[in-house]
Amino acid sequence: MSVIISWIIGFFLIVGGLLSLLGTFGVLRLPDVYTRNHAASKSATLGIMSILVGTFFYFYLKHGHFNSRLILAIIFIFVTAPVAGHLIARAAYNTGVKLWDKSVQDDLKNKEEYEKQNG
Repeated sequence: MSVIISWIIGFFLIVGGLLSLLGTFGVLRLPDVYTRNHAASKSATLGIMSILVGTFFYFYLKHGHFNSRLILAIIFIFVTAPVAGHLIARAAYNTGVKLWDKSVQDDLKNKEEYEKQNG
């Protein structure tokens, strides 16, 4: 049983590390602020949450210690990181940061044009 628990903990820690690494590559390689923000907010959120879940399992299953602060941290990251990413992208759009040249769709531009036409 202890080997299975170690594999589960290791799985969450490795997945969390890989997702965080993937987000780093996304921030470095993607072309504009919107796609970089998406890479940073999504993969970092899932990466951090996976690492925290692995840490929670380590303390709970190996040492029998229920750490409520880890649960609160998981909930806090789950709620705040996507909202922060959305607000950063919205602020960038409202200040006039241009999309990538090869972007094919701008949903907010279409919404603004619709609102201007229909009051």
